[in-house]
Amino acid sequence: MFKKYFLFTLLAVTFHMAAIAQNSAELKSLINESFGYFPKLQELQQNELIAQGKLKNTRSNQLPTVAGTVSYNYINPIGEASLPIGPGITKTLQFQPNNNFNANVAANYVLLDFGRLRSAVEKSKEELKYSQQTIVYNKTQLASQVAGIYYYVIYLRKAIFIQDSVIRYYQENKSLVESKLRNGDALKVDLYNIQASIDNELNRKVDLENALQKQLNLLEYTTGKTTITASSFDFDIAAAPLDEYLKNAESQNSEFALAKSKVLQAQSELRFNKRLLTPTLNATAAAGFRNGYQPDIFQNRFNYLAGLSLNVPIYTGGKLNAQVFVAEQSLKQSEIGLRTLNNAYRKDIKQALTDVESNKERLKNSESQIQSAQSLLLLTQSRYKNGVATYLDITYAANGLQRAALARLQYEYQLCMAKIELARLSGVVYW
Repeated sequence: MFKKYFLFTLLAVTFHMAAIAQNSAELKSLINESFGYFPKLQELQQNELIAQGKLKNTRSNQLPTVAGTVSYNYINPIGEASLPIGPGITKTLQFQPNNNFNANVAANYVLLDFGRLRSAVEKSKEELKYSQQTIVYNKTQLASQVAGIYYYVIYLRKAIFIQDSVIRYYQENKSLVESKLRNGDALKVDLYNIQASIDNELNRKVDLENALQKQLNLLEYTTGKTTITASSFDFDIAAAPLDEYLKNAESQNSEFALAKSKVLQAQSELRFNKRLLTPTLNATAAAGFRNGYQPDIFQNRFNYLAGLSLNVPIYTGGKLNAQVFVAEQSLKQSEIGLRTLNNAYRKDIKQALTDVESNKERLKNSESQIQSAQSLLLLTQSRYKNGVATYLDITYAANGLQRAALARLQYEYQLCMAKIELARLSGVVYW
Protein backbone atom coordinates (compact mmCIF):
# COMPACT_ATOMS: atom_id res chain seq x y z
CA MET A 1 0.00 0.00 0.00
CA PHE A 2 2.76 2.44 0.92
CA LYS A 3 4.58 1.76 -2.36
CA LYS A 4 1.50 2.87 -4.26
CA TYR A 5 1.35 6.01 -2.13
CA PHE A 6 5.01 6.68 -2.88
CA LEU A 7 4.40 6.37 -6.62
CA PHE A 8 1.37 8.61 -6.47
CA THR A 9 3.30 11.21 -4.48
CA LEU A 10 6.19 11.41 -6.94
CA LEU A 11 3.92 11.50 -9.97
CA ALA A 12 1.43 14.01 -8.63
CA VAL A 13 3.61 16.25 -6.47
CA THR A 14 3.39 19.22 -8.81
CA PHE A 15 -0.36 18.87 -9.17
CA HIS A 16 -0.79 18.35 -5.42
CA MET A 17 1.11 21.54 -4.70
CA ALA A 18 -0.72 23.49 -7.39
CA ALA A 19 -4.08 22.54 -5.93
CA ILE A 20 -3.47 24.90 -3.00
CA ALA A 21 -1.58 27.51 -4.99
CA GLN A 22 -2.19 31.23 -4.76
CA ASN A 23 -2.31 33.35 -7.87
CA SER A 24 0.40 35.86 -8.70
CA ALA A 25 -1.18 38.50 -6.44
CA GLU A 26 1.18 37.44 -3.67
CA LEU A 27 4.20 37.95 -5.93
CA LYS A 28 2.91 41.38 -6.95
CA SER A 29 2.44 42.29 -3.31
CA LEU A 30 5.97 41.17 -2.39
CA ILE A 31 7.51 43.13 -5.27
CA ASN A 32 5.65 46.33 -4.40
CA GLU A 33 6.58 45.95 -0.73
CA SER A 34 10.23 45.53 -1.72
CA PHE A 35 10.10 48.92 -3.47
CA GLY A 36 9.41 50.62 -0.15
CA TYR A 37 11.68 48.36 1.93
CA PHE A 38 14.88 47.77 -0.02
CA PRO A 39 17.51 50.31 1.17
CA LYS A 40 19.19 50.64 -2.24
CA LEU A 41 16.01 52.07 -3.77
CA GLN A 42 15.68 54.53 -0.91
CA GLU A 43 19.24 55.66 -1.63
CA LEU A 44 18.39 56.18 -5.30
CA GLN A 45 15.28 58.14 -4.35
CA GLN A 46 17.54 60.48 -2.38
CA ASN A 47 19.61 60.93 -5.54
CA GLU A 48 16.43 62.00 -7.32
CA LEU A 49 15.73 64.61 -4.64
CA ILE A 50 19.30 65.88 -5.03
CA ALA A 51 18.82 66.16 -8.81
CA GLN A 52 15.57 68.08 -8.25
CA GLY A 53 17.44 70.48 -5.96
CA LYS A 54 20.17 70.98 -8.57
CA LEU A 55 17.56 71.78 -11.22
CA LYS A 56 15.89 74.30 -8.93
CA ASN A 57 19.26 75.85 -8.19
CA THR A 58 20.11 76.12 -11.90
CA ARG A 59 16.76 77.73 -12.70
CA SER A 60 17.36 80.32 -9.98
CA ASN A 61 20.12 81.78 -12.17
CA GLN A 62 17.35 83.19 -14.37
CA LEU A 63 16.58 85.69 -11.62
CA PRO A 64 18.64 88.72 -10.63
CA THR A 65 20.89 88.57 -7.58
CA VAL A 66 20.49 91.25 -4.94
CA ALA A 67 22.96 91.75 -2.10
CA GLY A 68 23.33 94.30 0.69
CA THR A 69 26.74 95.47 1.89
CA VAL A 70 27.79 97.43 4.95
CA SER A 71 31.50 98.21 5.33
CA TYR A 72 33.92 100.28 7.40
CA ASN A 73 37.57 100.99 6.54
CA TYR A 74 40.17 103.01 8.39
CA ILE A 75 42.82 104.48 6.07
CA ASN A 76 46.08 106.14 7.06
CA PRO A 77 47.87 108.02 5.64
CA ILE A 78 45.40 109.80 3.42
CA GLY A 79 45.79 112.31 0.65
CA GLU A 80 45.82 115.88 1.94
CA ALA A 81 47.19 119.31 1.00
CA SER A 82 47.93 122.58 2.88
CA LEU A 83 46.42 125.62 1.18
CA PRO A 84 47.05 129.27 2.15
CA ILE A 85 43.83 131.06 2.99
CA GLY A 86 45.37 134.30 4.25
CA PRO A 87 48.60 136.02 5.24
CA GLY A 88 50.44 133.46 7.26
CA ILE A 89 47.35 131.26 7.52
CA THR A 90 47.08 127.77 5.94
CA LYS A 91 44.37 125.15 5.99
CA THR A 92 44.81 121.43 5.58
CA LEU A 93 42.44 119.95 2.97
CA GLN A 94 41.74 116.20 3.20
CA PHE A 95 40.76 114.45 -0.02
CA GLN A 96 39.56 111.33 1.83
CA PRO A 97 38.49 110.68 5.43
CA ASN A 98 40.37 108.28 7.67
CA ASN A 99 37.09 106.59 8.64
CA ASN A 100 35.22 105.36 5.59
CA PHE A 101 31.63 104.14 5.85
CA ASN A 102 29.62 102.48 3.07
CA ALA A 103 26.16 100.90 2.97
CA ASN A 104 24.50 99.87 -0.29
CA VAL A 105 22.23 97.43 -2.04
CA ALA A 106 23.47 96.04 -5.36
CA ALA A 107 21.68 94.02 -8.04
CA ASN A 108 23.17 92.00 -10.89
CA TYR A 109 21.29 90.47 -13.81
CA VAL A 110 22.44 88.55 -16.89
CA LEU A 111 20.83 90.28 -19.85
CA LEU A 112 22.23 88.05 -22.58
CA ASP A 113 24.19 84.79 -22.37
CA PHE A 114 23.58 83.34 -25.87
CA GLY A 115 21.73 80.28 -24.52
CA ARG A 116 24.22 79.38 -21.76
CA LEU A 117 21.63 79.38 -18.98
CA ARG A 118 19.04 77.56 -21.10
CA SER A 119 21.54 74.79 -21.86
CA ALA A 120 22.41 74.57 -18.15
CA VAL A 121 18.71 74.11 -17.29
CA GLU A 122 18.31 71.44 -20.01
CA LYS A 123 21.39 69.68 -18.65
CA SER A 124 19.92 69.64 -15.12
CA LYS A 125 16.59 68.38 -16.49
CA GLU A 126 18.31 65.46 -18.24
CA GLU A 127 20.23 64.65 -15.06
CA LEU A 128 16.93 64.52 -13.17
CA LYS A 129 15.35 62.27 -15.82
CA TYR A 130 18.39 59.99 -15.66
CA SER A 131 18.00 59.73 -11.87
CA GLN A 132 14.33 58.85 -12.32
CA GLN A 133 15.11 56.25 -14.99
CA THR A 134 17.78 54.77 -12.72
CA ILE A 135 15.11 54.20 -10.07
CA VAL A 136 12.79 52.54 -12.61
CA TYR A 137 15.63 50.33 -13.86
CA ASN A 138 16.57 49.23 -10.34
CA LYS A 139 12.92 48.53 -9.55
CA THR A 140 12.80 46.24 -12.59
CA GLN A 141 15.97 44.46 -11.48
CA LEU A 142 14.64 44.13 -7.93
CA ALA A 143 11.32 42.77 -9.21
CA SER A 144 13.18 40.13 -11.21
CA GLN A 145 15.28 39.25 -8.16
CA VAL A 146 12.23 38.92 -5.91
CA ALA A 147 10.46 36.78 -8.52
CA GLY A 148 13.53 34.54 -8.75
CA ILE A 149 13.64 34.10 -4.96
CA TYR A 150 9.87 33.55 -4.86
CA TYR A 151 9.85 30.70 -7.35
CA TYR A 152 13.08 29.16 -6.07
CA VAL A 153 11.43 28.89 -2.63
CA ILE A 154 8.51 27.08 -4.29
CA TYR A 155 10.95 24.79 -6.13
CA LEU A 156 12.84 23.90 -2.94
CA ARG A 157 9.65 23.21 -1.02
CA LYS A 158 8.48 20.86 -3.73
CA ALA A 159 11.89 19.17 -3.81
CA ILE A 160 11.71 18.69 -0.02
CA PHE A 161 8.20 17.28 -0.43
CA ILE A 162 9.56 14.70 -2.88
CA GLN A 163 12.51 14.01 -0.58
CA ASP A 164 10.19 13.33 2.35
CA SER A 165 8.26 10.84 0.21
CA VAL A 166 11.49 9.06 -0.73
CA ILE A 167 12.57 8.88 2.90
CA ARG A 168 9.20 7.45 3.96
CA TYR A 169 9.46 4.92 1.16
CA TYR A 170 12.89 3.74 2.33
CA GLN A 171 11.73 3.62 5.94
CA GLU A 172 8.77 1.42 4.92
CA ASN A 173 11.14 -0.83 2.99
CA LYS A 174 13.42 -0.99 6.01
CA SER A 175 10.53 -2.42 8.03
CA LEU A 176 9.90 -4.93 5.25
CA VAL A 177 13.59 -5.99 5.18
CA GLU A 178 13.66 -6.30 8.97
CA SER A 179 10.62 -8.60 8.78
CA LYS A 180 12.25 -10.68 6.05
CA LEU A 181 15.48 -10.82 8.06
CA ARG A 182 13.63 -12.23 11.07
CA ASN A 183 12.11 -14.89 8.82
CA GLY A 184 15.48 -15.67 7.25
CA ASP A 185 14.43 -14.40 3.81
CA ALA A 186 16.86 -11.45 3.69
CA LEU A 187 20.50 -10.71 4.41
CA LYS A 188 21.75 -8.28 7.03
CA VAL A 189 23.66 -6.45 4.32
CA ASP A 190 20.29 -5.46 2.83
CA LEU A 191 19.41 -3.78 6.11
CA TYR A 192 22.74 -1.94 6.13
CA ASN A 193 22.19 -0.82 2.54
CA ILE A 194 18.73 0.53 3.20
CA GLN A 195 19.92 2.40 6.28
CA ALA A 196 22.71 3.93 4.18
CA SER A 197 20.11 4.99 1.62
CA ILE A 198 17.99 6.59 4.34
CA ASP A 199 21.02 8.49 5.69
CA ASN A 200 21.92 9.72 2.19
CA GLU A 201 18.38 10.96 1.56
CA LEU A 202 18.27 12.66 4.97
CA ASN A 203 21.51 14.49 4.10
CA ARG A 204 20.03 15.60 0.80
CA LYS A 205 16.99 16.90 2.64
CA VAL A 206 19.27 18.87 4.99
CA ASP A 207 20.96 20.42 1.94
CA LEU A 208 17.59 21.38 0.48
CA GLU A 209 16.40 22.83 3.79
CA ASN A 210 19.61 24.82 4.08
CA ALA A 211 19.14 26.21 0.56
CA LEU A 212 15.52 27.04 1.40
CA GLN A 213 16.51 28.95 4.53
CA LYS A 214 19.07 30.95 2.54
CA GLN A 215 16.38 31.94 0.05
CA LEU A 216 14.03 32.95 2.85
CA ASN A 217 16.84 35.08 4.26
CA LEU A 218 17.18 36.74 0.84
CA LEU A 219 13.42 37.24 0.76
CA GLU A 220 13.58 39.05 4.08
CA TYR A 221 16.57 41.11 2.88
CA THR A 222 14.70 42.34 -0.21
CA THR A 223 11.09 42.55 1.01
CA GLY A 224 11.09 42.39 4.81
CA LYS A 225 8.91 39.24 4.63
CA THR A 226 10.02 35.85 5.92
CA THR A 227 7.75 33.41 4.10
CA ILE A 228 5.36 32.90 1.20
CA THR A 229 2.18 30.85 0.86
CA ALA A 230 2.11 30.12 -2.90
CA SER A 231 3.15 26.74 -4.24
CA SER A 232 2.89 26.74 -8.04
CA PHE A 233 4.90 27.99 -10.99
CA ASP A 234 2.08 30.22 -12.20
CA PHE A 235 4.12 32.86 -14.01
CA ASP A 236 3.30 33.21 -17.70
CA ILE A 237 3.90 35.58 -20.60
CA ALA A 238 2.15 35.83 -23.94
CA ALA A 239 3.99 34.14 -26.80
CA ALA A 240 5.30 36.39 -29.58
CA PRO A 241 7.98 36.32 -32.31
CA LEU A 242 11.52 37.51 -31.65
CA ASP A 243 11.16 40.85 -33.45
CA GLU A 244 8.08 41.76 -31.42
CA TYR A 245 9.87 40.98 -28.15
CA LEU A 246 12.80 43.14 -29.29
CA LYS A 247 10.47 45.96 -30.34
CA ASN A 248 8.80 45.84 -26.92
CA ALA A 249 12.20 45.88 -25.25
CA GLU A 250 13.25 49.02 -27.14
CA SER A 251 10.02 50.83 -26.21
CA GLN A 252 9.29 49.43 -22.73
CA ASN A 253 12.46 48.05 -21.15
CA SER A 254 13.84 50.27 -18.40
CA GLU A 255 17.45 49.51 -19.34
CA PHE A 256 16.81 50.82 -22.87
CA ALA A 257 15.13 53.88 -21.38
CA LEU A 258 18.16 54.38 -19.13
CA ALA A 259 20.55 54.09 -22.09
CA LYS A 260 18.50 56.56 -24.14
CA SER A 261 18.41 58.94 -21.19
CA LYS A 262 22.19 58.66 -20.96
CA VAL A 263 22.46 59.69 -24.62
CA LEU A 264 20.20 62.70 -24.04
CA GLN A 265 22.20 63.63 -20.96
CA ALA A 266 25.44 63.47 -22.97
CA GLN A 267 23.87 65.68 -25.67
CA SER A 268 22.84 68.29 -23.11
CA GLU A 269 26.31 68.15 -21.56
CA LEU A 270 27.86 68.84 -24.97
CA ARG A 271 25.53 71.79 -25.65
CA PHE A 272 26.29 73.24 -22.23
CA ASN A 273 30.07 73.02 -22.71
CA LYS A 274 29.83 74.67 -26.14
CA ARG A 275 27.87 77.56 -24.60
CA LEU A 276 30.73 78.20 -22.19
CA LEU A 277 32.66 79.61 -25.17
CA THR A 278 30.09 82.39 -25.68
CA PRO A 279 30.16 85.88 -24.04
CA THR A 280 27.76 87.16 -21.39
CA LEU A 281 26.25 90.62 -21.00
CA ASN A 282 25.50 91.68 -17.41
CA ALA A 283 23.60 94.67 -16.01
CA THR A 284 24.60 96.04 -12.61
CA ALA A 285 22.86 98.61 -10.39
CA ALA A 286 23.52 99.75 -6.82
CA ALA A 287 22.31 102.44 -4.42
CA GLY A 288 23.28 103.40 -0.87
CA PHE A 289 25.08 105.82 1.44
CA ARG A 290 28.76 106.53 1.94
CA ASN A 291 31.10 109.33 3.00
CA GLY A 292 34.15 110.77 1.25
CA TYR A 293 32.39 113.19 -1.13
CA GLN A 294 33.59 116.79 -1.40
CA PRO A 295 33.08 119.34 -0.09
CA ASP A 296 32.14 117.58 3.20
CA ILE A 297 33.94 114.25 3.14
CA PHE A 298 32.65 113.29 6.58
CA GLN A 299 28.99 113.45 5.63
CA ASN A 300 27.22 110.23 4.50
CA ARG A 301 25.50 110.94 1.22
CA PHE A 302 23.12 108.99 -0.97
CA ASN A 303 24.70 107.57 -4.14
CA TYR A 304 23.85 105.15 -6.93
CA LEU A 305 25.36 103.51 -9.97
CA ALA A 306 24.20 101.58 -13.06
CA GLY A 307 26.20 99.92 -15.77
CA LEU A 308 26.74 97.11 -18.26
CA SER A 309 29.59 94.62 -18.51
CA LEU A 310 30.47 92.26 -21.35
CA ASN A 311 32.53 89.19 -20.46
CA VAL A 312 34.22 87.47 -23.39
CA PRO A 313 36.30 84.30 -22.90
CA ILE A 314 39.46 84.97 -24.89
CA TYR A 315 42.00 82.53 -23.56
CA THR A 316 41.45 79.71 -21.07
CA GLY A 317 44.48 77.59 -21.76
CA GLY A 318 42.43 75.19 -23.91
CA LYS A 319 40.32 74.15 -20.91
CA LEU A 320 36.92 74.89 -22.51
CA ASN A 321 37.87 73.19 -25.78
CA ALA A 322 39.04 70.15 -23.83
CA GLN A 323 35.68 70.03 -22.01
CA VAL A 324 33.86 70.12 -25.37
CA PHE A 325 36.05 67.29 -26.68
CA VAL A 326 35.36 65.15 -23.60
CA ALA A 327 31.61 65.81 -23.94
CA GLU A 328 31.71 64.80 -27.63
CA GLN A 329 33.47 61.54 -26.82
CA SER A 330 31.05 60.83 -23.98
CA LEU A 331 28.15 61.28 -26.41
CA LYS A 332 29.73 58.86 -28.90
CA GLN A 333 30.31 56.36 -26.11
CA SER A 334 26.65 56.58 -25.01
CA GLU A 335 25.42 56.09 -28.59
CA ILE A 336 27.69 53.06 -29.05
CA GLY A 337 26.46 51.72 -25.72
CA LEU A 338 22.87 51.95 -26.92
CA ARG A 339 23.70 49.96 -30.09
CA THR A 340 25.61 47.42 -28.00
CA LEU A 341 22.61 47.05 -25.71
CA ASN A 342 20.38 46.40 -28.70
CA ASN A 343 22.64 43.58 -29.92
CA ALA A 344 22.93 42.12 -26.41
CA TYR A 345 19.16 42.10 -25.97
CA ARG A 346 18.61 40.38 -29.30
CA LYS A 347 21.00 37.65 -28.16
CA ASP A 348 19.45 37.39 -24.68
CA ILE A 349 15.87 37.29 -25.97
CA LYS A 350 16.84 34.55 -28.43
CA GLN A 351 18.38 32.58 -25.57
CA ALA A 352 15.33 33.07 -23.35
CA LEU A 353 13.00 31.90 -26.13
CA THR A 354 15.24 28.88 -26.67
CA ASP A 355 15.11 28.10 -22.95
CA VAL A 356 11.31 28.35 -22.94
CA GLU A 357 10.92 25.98 -25.90
CA SER A 358 13.58 23.51 -24.74
CA ASN A 359 12.08 23.23 -21.25
CA LYS A 360 8.61 22.72 -22.71
CA GLU A 361 10.05 19.88 -24.79
CA ARG A 362 11.84 18.44 -21.76
CA LEU A 363 8.59 18.47 -19.80
CA LYS A 364 6.88 16.46 -22.55
CA ASN A 365 9.72 13.94 -22.58
CA SER A 366 9.69 13.66 -18.78
CA GLU A 367 6.18 12.17 -18.92
CA SER A 368 7.40 9.01 -20.62
CA GLN A 369 10.48 8.89 -18.37
CA ILE A 370 8.29 8.94 -15.26
CA GLN A 371 5.95 6.30 -16.66
CA SER A 372 8.90 4.03 -17.49
CA ALA A 373 10.43 4.55 -14.04
CA GLN A 374 7.08 3.84 -12.42
CA SER A 375 6.63 0.58 -14.34
CA LEU A 376 10.19 -0.49 -13.53
CA LEU A 377 9.70 0.13 -9.79
CA LEU A 378 6.40 -1.81 -9.68
CA LEU A 379 7.98 -4.71 -11.54
CA THR A 380 11.06 -4.71 -9.29
CA GLN A 381 8.90 -4.64 -6.15
CA SER A 382 6.96 -7.68 -7.40
CA ARG A 383 10.17 -9.55 -8.22
CA TYR A 384 11.63 -8.69 -4.81
CA LYS A 385 8.55 -10.10 -3.04
CA ASN A 386 8.90 -13.27 -5.11
CA GLY A 387 12.58 -13.55 -4.22
CA VAL A 388 13.98 -13.01 -7.74
CA ALA A 389 15.30 -9.45 -7.16
CA THR A 390 17.56 -7.92 -4.53
CA TYR A 391 17.11 -4.86 -2.44
CA LEU A 392 19.73 -3.10 -4.58
CA ASP A 393 17.40 -3.57 -7.55
CA ILE A 394 14.60 -1.83 -5.65
CA THR A 395 16.95 0.98 -4.63
CA TYR A 396 18.04 1.48 -8.23
CA ALA A 397 14.41 1.57 -9.45
CA ALA A 398 13.31 3.94 -6.69
CA ASN A 399 16.22 6.25 -7.42
CA GLY A 400 15.25 6.26 -11.07
CA LEU A 401 11.71 7.38 -10.28
CA GLN A 402 13.01 9.97 -7.83
CA ARG A 403 15.40 11.38 -10.43
CA ALA A 404 12.62 11.51 -13.01
CA ALA A 405 10.31 13.37 -10.61
CA LEU A 406 13.05 15.83 -9.62
CA ALA A 407 13.96 16.34 -13.28
CA ARG A 408 10.37 17.19 -14.10
CA LEU A 409 10.30 19.64 -11.19
CA GLN A 410 13.58 21.17 -12.40
CA TYR A 411 12.16 21.65 -15.92
CA GLU A 412 9.06 23.34 -14.52
CA TYR A 413 11.24 25.69 -12.50
CA GLN A 414 13.55 26.42 -15.43
CA LEU A 415 10.57 27.13 -17.69
CA CYS A 416 9.17 29.54 -15.12
CA MET A 417 12.53 31.34 -14.77
CA ALA A 418 12.94 31.55 -18.56
CA LYS A 419 9.54 33.27 -18.76
CA ILE A 420 10.54 35.71 -16.02
CA GLU A 421 13.73 36.53 -17.90
CA LEU A 422 11.76 37.00 -21.12
CA ALA A 423 9.37 39.35 -19.30
CA ARG A 424 12.29 41.34 -17.90
CA LEU A 425 13.99 41.63 -21.27
CA SER A 426 10.83 42.67 -23.11
CA GLY A 427 9.92 45.25 -20.46
CA VAL A 428 6.73 43.59 -19.20
CA VAL A 429 5.56 45.11 -15.91
CA TYR A 430 4.10 42.16 -13.99
CA TRP A 431 3.72 43.80 -10.60
